Amino acid sequence: MKTTFKVSYYLRSNYENKEGKSPVMLRMYLGGEMANLGSTKIFVDKSKWSNKTSRMIGRTAEALSVNASIDALTTTLMQIYRKYETSESLSLDLIRSVFLGTDKEFTTFLPVFDKYIDSITQQVGKTLTKGTFYKYKVVRQNFQSFLQAKYHRRDIGLSELTSAVVQDFELYLTSVVGGVHNTTTKKLRNLKTVVNYARNRGLIMHDPFANHKLHYELVDRGYLTEEEVLRIMKKHFDIERLELVKNIFIFSCFTGLAYIDVYNLTYDKIVTVEDRKWLITKRYKTSVDENVMLLDIPLAIIRKYYDINRKGGKVFPMMSNQRINSYLKEIADLCGIKKNLTFHMARHTFATMSISKGVPMESVSKMLGHTNIRITQIYARITNKKVEHDMEQLADKLGKFNKAMGI
Repeated sequence: MKTTFKVSYYLRSNYENKEGKSPVMLRMYLGGEMANLGSTKIFVDKSKWSNKTSRMIGRTAEALSVNASIDALTTTLMQIYRKYETSESLSLDLIRSVFLGTDKEFTTFLPVFDKYIDSITQQVGKTLTKGTFYKYKVVRQNFQSFLQAKYHRRDIGLSELTSAVVQDFELYLTSVVGGVHNTTTKKLRNLKTVVNYARNRGLIMHDPFANHKLHYELVDRGYLTEEEVLRIMKKHFDIERLELVKNIFIFSCFTGLAYIDVYNLTYDKIVTVEDRKWLITKRYKTSVDENVMLLDIPLAIIRKYYDINRKGGKVFPMMSNQRINSYLKEIADLCGIKKNLTFHMARHTFATMSISKGVPMESVSKMLGHTNIRITQIYARITNKKVEHDMEQLADKLGKFNKAMGI
């Protein structure tokens, strides 16, 4: 379907220069979208401007000059539109960028990557986490190392960034960097974001990812069984640091909070709704709402550390994730648990226990702050596998009934 492109002009009547003239403003339309390009640097007396024709009235030398300038702007914008009319990257941002000439200096890819990183710097801590921002910098380093290793080059031309280069980079990530499938996919998605940034500005006319499908593999998340959770809960540690880590871990098992969200948890995030205590917060990773009603166990753990830590505003006296995971391995050994216990396993345990106890998928997804319910469904798949395993064991124990039926 062909998209229509139009240009219109109007007078900014609420502003006048020293000569009493108002600036002519420029507006573009593409399909159902609109964008302002601002002032054309052309000034006209209000009494001599026609809103109907969007031109200066009359045949004076000034009117002819003003209208010729307007026609020239329209011609330039229409030429840009026709150049990119059949391109998938056609957008008002692209037309504006080419018209203003803001990206003419770029001929190779890495400077564009750097500009994208600069453009998202101000979003860190607002709509973008520090972790996500850092991942873009890592991908940038990976891509530069790849160019050096594969092509013996420090950079690559924008027109040279092809599907074959993307495929070679994927192979480099899996074979040299050593990332698992989902980690590699995340890095390729980050690269694709930067490529789209360049395409939207008319720097790349093709799509290097056109024939490259990016998908995540479902991965079974490690979790603790109810018996293992009880084993940890019942174990008392005389060493204070182990007792603290145990309690924080159990808190997460019954709230589903990730390490960074427990670390940042403050008392103002605990609110009372109809006589029940709730955690009302946002996931640090995704900024998605994460609302959890506090059960008796997490409430008891919060009260345990209230007098110790309340002056700092944070709910728990936290330590680094690395130290916590180190102590969790010690706790696992002392509790006879043969799993690689990490703090994030508490979140998986909460999800698995909730689903196995009949909590609806939508509710679990909301409590976990998932951006997509498909992420939550991974835990349901794990729970179903457990049911299958348990039923197979039951079948073995019911063998005598099978014999009675002649099966």
